[in-house]
Formats: sequence, C-alpha cells, structure tokens
Amino acid sequence: MAASTHTVTNQAPPLVGYDVFTEDRTLAEAVERHLAPGLHADAREELALLGRAAGSEQVREWGELANTYPPRLRTHDRYGNRIDEVSFHPAWHRLLGKSVGAGLTDAWGRPGGHVRRAAGLLVVSQAEAGHVCPLSMTHAAVPALRTEPELAEVWEPAATSHVYEQGLRPAAEKAGVLLGMALTEKQGGSDVRANTTEARPLAADGEYALTGHKWFCSAPMSDAFLVLAQAPAGLTCFLVPRVLPDGSRNAFAIQRLKDKLGNRSNASAEVEFDGTTWARRVGEEGRGIRSVIGMVAATRLDCVLGSAALMRQAVAQAVHHCAYRAAFGGVLIEKPLMRNVLADLALESEAATVLAMRLAAAYDATETDGAGETDGDSHAERERALLRIAVPVAKYWVTKRCTPVVAEALECLGGNGYVEESGLPRLLRESPLNSVWEGSGNVQALDVLRALRTEPASFDAFLREVGTARGADHRLDRAIRELLVELADLEGVEARARRLVERMALVLQGSLLVRWAPPEVADAFCASRLGGDGGSTFGTLPHTLDLRAVVERARVSSL
Repeated sequence: MAASTHTVTNQAPPLVGYDVFTEDRTLAEAVERHLAPGLHADAREELALLGRAAGSEQVREWGELANTYPPRLRTHDRYGNRIDEVSFHPAWHRLLGKSVGAGLTDAWGRPGGHVRRAAGLLVVSQAEAGHVCPLSMTHAAVPALRTEPELAEVWEPAATSHVYEQGLRPAAEKAGVLLGMALTEKQGGSDVRANTTEARPLAADGEYALTGHKWFCSAPMSDAFLVLAQAPAGLTCFLVPRVLPDGSRNAFAIQRLKDKLGNRSNASAEVEFDGTTWARRVGEEGRGIRSVIGMVAATRLDCVLGSAALMRQAVAQAVHHCAYRAAFGGVLIEKPLMRNVLADLALESEAATVLAMRLAAAYDATETDGAGETDGDSHAERERALLRIAVPVAKYWVTKRCTPVVAEALECLGGNGYVEESGLPRLLRESPLNSVWEGSGNVQALDVLRALRTEPASFDAFLREVGTARGADHRLDRAIRELLVELADLEGVEARARRLVERMALVLQGSLLVRWAPPEVADAFCASRLGGDGGSTFGTLPHTLDLRAVVERARVSSL
C-alpha cells in the first residue's frame, strides 16, 4: 500500500498542554471579581498551577485510565474473611492526590476559600469529573460535623487537610481523610423521610447501632459517612466510620457496585448495616434533615460547578476543533452558521460559570460578621438568604442545560467527536449526572416553591440581586416584570414550577452578565434568552450580533 494514503491532514491537534484556568477568561475574571485584592496574586498563582496540571497530557491520561479501568469490589479476602474493599486504578489516587493537595476540600473559614475552591473544582473537573465526588462530599460534610464540636475536633482538620492518604485506618492515625454520605434508600430515593434504616441507642451517650440498606453510597472507600436513620425520636443524622478507633473494621457490607452510565471512575455502592454497625449521632435526635441541609446545599452548588465545568470543556473542544478544521473552502470557525452555533454554546457556558462563581462568593460572604451594618439586615444574612433560593434555581437550570450543550459540542466535531479518543463521549455520559444527584429537577423546583412560601427573605434577596442590573437592558427589565406577574398568581403553581424556576434562572443569569460580561456577550444572551430572538436549538442567535467576539472569548488562544 502506498505510504501517501496514510498522510493525515486537516485534523485539529489535541487540546492538551495549556492552562485550563488562565485560558478561561470568564473564570479568571470571576476569581478576580469576587476575591479581595490582597488575595489575587496567591489565588492566580495556585489556580494557574492547577490549571497547567489539568491541561497537561499526563493528568488527561490519568483521567482516561481511571475511566478505562473502573473500580472493582472485593467483598472477601483469599481466606474468606469479609473485607468490603474497593480497588481503584493508581490513576484515581493520583487525581485525588493532586486535587486534595490543591485544597479542594478546604474552603470553610479560609479567606476567599469558597471562590478559590470553586474555581479549582471547575478546573480539575475538566480533566476528570468522577474523582470530584469524594472531594465534594468531604467539603460539604464540614457544616454537619460542626454541629457536634467533639466530632469536628477529630474529623474537620483531617477533612480539610491538603494531604491525601489512601487506605482504611483510624481517623486519628491519618493526616487526611475523605467523607461520604449514604442518605437514600431504594423505597424512597429523594424522599429521605421514607427511610427505614433503624438506629438503636447504645449505652454511651450519642452512640447507636444501625440496621438497614442504603441504595446509593458514593465513594464507599471514604473514611466515614454521614447517614440518615430512624432513631426513637425520628429521622436523625449519624457519622459512620469505616474503621473504629481501636483499629477494627466497622460493620459496613458493600453488596455491589452500581454499573452507571457515566462517572465510571467513581465507585457508587449499595451498603448494608447489620445491626452492629456503630454510629455517632450528629445533631439532635429527630432533626436529621436539619443536620444535613447544609451539606446538601453545598453539594448542590458543586453540581452546578460540575456541570459548568463539563460545558466549558465541551465548548473549548468544539471551538478548538473548528479553529483548525477546514471544510467547504474555509476554516469552520469562519463559517457564519458554525460561528452562530459556537457562540450560542459559549453563551450557555459563560452564563453557567458566572452564576456558579457568584454563588461561591455568597458562601464566602456568609462567613463574615456583617460588621458595621444594621442588625437583622447584614450583608452576610442577605447572602445566606440568596443562597437559599438561588442554589436550587441554579441546580435546576444549569444541570439541565449541560447535556444539550455537550451533545451539540460533540456534533461540532462530527464523526471525530463520536469516537472515544476525542473525549467527548465521556463528557456526554457524565453530563446528566448532576441533574440527578442531590435531587432531580422536580425536587429542585419544589424546593424553590418552598422557599418562596416559607422564607420571604430569600425572594427579597433574589429580587435585590437581579434588580442591581435594572435599567441596563430593556429585555432584562421586561423579563423581571414578567416574572413578577407570574409570581403574583400562585394558583396551580406546582404544575408551573419548572417554568417558573427556568425564568428565575434566566433572569438571574441575565442580570449577572449585564453587570459583568463584555457587552457582546450580555447583548447576545438577553436577545436570545430573554428577548425571544432565538430558537429552540443552538445556532439560532440573531445574525446581527457580534458573534465573532463571543466565540473568540471562548477560544483557548495559547495553542
């Protein structure tokens, strides 16, 4: 066969060897905007270091290996002893070591900690999303642990450590630990009040023995888990360690690993507690929902961040491909119709990132004391109220937009995008996860209704936030008025909940972009998402907009 038939032309080079953080203008600007000036230099340095790692060929290879060789369950050792261990490819541990070392479980109480961590999570998720699950749960467990100072004293320093130590040992013997959660059961799912796992009090105060079966337990090789179970006074939160202080294994039977659509590098399991499983109560007995609500809110924000990361990586890949690939007499990125598609995708990605980072900044603000402000109306309290309603709004909308964005980005690569080596199929399989995890769309929409009915301060904070941009764009102003009309009539509101939350999300994103994005981005978003001048698929933006500028903003320019 002639050698000339093997000459490869008109192919885009791999998108590797670049700084994932610095090349993401939207993310870098958000970090600069939301951090105090004194933190800028250190944050830029640490995030650029992480960005270069995430964009490197080595770390991308770790991500491929961790998904090609998924975790395996070992219920027994060679002698028949029950061990309930999950083995991972070494690449999984390298990814976790890199991310824990970058402080991605350390946000609470660290200056600008939530913004810095959120940006880091957006960066590493683009290299490999599955290992982010234990990072998220460990970070989110801190507020629950703090309800029990004795537990927090033991577990929080190790949970927020920058050291990753694999292997099961007593927490006191490890420099760093990971925490998980096992909340849902097969008969209830998101309706955790239907849980049937029982907690029997033991002689020592705060100690219980658990009996039950948990349908989903993510990252079962974590060092401990927050678990919901029915105690004598009702649903209660418990901490269940894998290894007891004396070094013996807790009764924690891993029955099977789930065979999942995506997220294959991360183990998700069914586990059983046999009546001797030791647990320590977290919070008051019968107040389990209250104990874990902070954890749930934090992991919901991580769902938003994870979806924003998947969108950003998919859009970066699509724009990169089209900048090199020529067809029909020119480079694809210069073709008006392809430019429209890419710009539309870039708008969705930027809106998701800006919203996610605004919510991370709100978390940092809740840890201030509101010094100098009127009691009862401090900045911290307003930001806390905003989070109460904006987190489920963002969780609903951003996670739902992820799959169509990734699918359209894949199509931009054509057949090249449909093969595994492009990386797009893994992104597509991962894309529905965050809309399911921590409550699916209906759960989020109903949670927004609950906030509207029972916590009026949350909607006041929402209106204050979107109202900051009033007068800057007539389409945004009209959308705000229409939203208020929609809220004035609450008859049959449950059936309209998705429609209502979608409008809230778009108004909130529009407000943020009008205030902080370049004019061409804000104009395109308001025209298509709020002004009705756009279609039902990507690539239907008004042709009169500055689409070239929108696409160039999304492009990785260093390659």
